Amino acid sequence: MNRLPHALPHDSRSLLNGLLRGELAAIDTYQQALTKVDGSPRAAELRKLHADHCDAAYMLQSHIRQNGGEPATTAGSWGTFAKAVEGTAKLLGKKTALRALQEGEKHGARIYYKALSSPDLPPDSRELIAARLLPGTRAHIPVLDQLIANN
Repeated sequence: MNRLPHALPHDSRSLLNGLLRGELAAIDTYQQALTKVDGSPRAAELRKLHADHCDAAYMLQSHIRQNGGEPATTAGSWGTFAKAVEGTAKLLGKKTALRALQEGEKHGARIYYKALSSPDLPPDSRELIAARLLPGTRAHIPVLDQLIANN
């Protein structure tokens, strides 16, 4: 098989682009949530979580490019789903919006765990997910727990 020295197999590129689309959807969802809580004390915490997702998306984009792939540029169907969930949450209040974010984080953690079990995932991709992306997503859940409890 003729590949670049560090090129990812198609299945790995597809998997990583799926993770990237999830991060792009999270960015969109946090942006929507920030409009709901802007000016409140919880806005700073949500901006930090939003920035973490921006960083995660950048890491995935860079990793995909460094390994000969073309990163996704939109959230795709994840974005449509995230907008529908967040739109519903906006109608129902701040606590519901925070719960929607929390469910998104839990779902993201499950997707990262599932990616780690893929036999096609190269070691450097596995390291990126295990050492950086998954811990970041998992760290967001207790922050949202606290925000929900204080709302």
